[in-house]
Amino acid sequence: MVTAAALTSCGGTADTSANRPVGSTYQAARPAPGGAGVEPPIAPPAKESGKVDPSISRHSQDGGKAVNLTLDDGPDAVWTPRFLELLAKHGAKAVFCVLGPAAKANPELLGRIVDAGHRLCDHSVHHDTGMDKKPVDYQTREVLDAKDMIDQASGGRRIWYYRAPGGAFTPESRQVAADHGMRPLGWNVDPSDYQRPGVDTIVTRVQQQLTKGPTVLMHDGGGNREQSFQALEKLLTWFDEQGYHYSFPQS
Repeated sequence: MVTAAALTSCGGTADTSANRPVGSTYQAARPAPGGAGVEPPIAPPAKESGKVDPSISRHSQDGGKAVNLTLDDGPDAVWTPRFLELLAKHGAKAVFCVLGPAAKANPELLGRIVDAGHRLCDHSVHHDTGMDKKPVDYQTREVLDAKDMIDQASGGRRIWYYRAPGGAFTPESRQVAADHGMRPLGWNVDPSDYQRPGVDTIVTRVQQQLTKGPTVLMHDGGGNREQSFQALEKLLTWFDEQGYHYSFPQS
C-alpha cells in the first residue's frame, strides 16, 4: 500500500486546458513497465485511428442532471471492495481509473468492477505526473504497458478511457490512447480527497464544484481512503436527494 507521504492528486490537466497542481508528485514504488513475467496481452485488436475522439472527455454521455463518478489509483485490495459495495447500495456507476501494476496484483477486482456495470480506465504504469515533459516513446510505454497489464488481468475486458496522471496529457499521448480505443478522460470536479482534508470538506468541495460540470474525481487507491469513502457515502445520499442520475463520461 502507498504511504501517506507518497500520495498525490490526479487533479489538473497539462494539455490545452491545464490546471495541474504545481509540484504534484507520486513516488510509490512500481514495477518497471514491460518487465519479466508479463504475459502477452489477450485483448482484441486495437481500434483503428480515428474511431475514438482524442479530445479530453469531461461531459456526460446522458443529458439532464447527471453525475459521472470516477475513482483513481486502484484497484486496492482493501478499499476497492468497500467502494464497490457502497456504489451497489445506491445503484451508482463509476469509472475506475486503474494503475497497471495494481490491476496485475488484483485481477479479481477488475472482474468485479466490470461485472457490476462499471467501466475501466487506463491510468498508466508509474503514475508519473511529469510524463508530459518526457519523450513521446516514454509516454507511449506508460499508456500501452498499463493497457497490456489491465488487458491481461481483466481477461481482455474493454478499457473505455485513458486518464493521464495529474492530467499530464499531451496531444501525442491522447492520440496513442485514442488509437487503442481509449478516450482521454478529464474531470470537472476535484475535491483533492487524496490530501485527506476532512470528510465534510471533501463533500462541500464536490457540491460547490458541480457547477463546473458532471465528472467528479475521487480516489479508491493510493493510500488510506477512509475520508474518501465516508465523503462518497454522504455524497451518494445527497445526489439521490437532489435528483441526480449516474452516468458515464462521453467515450
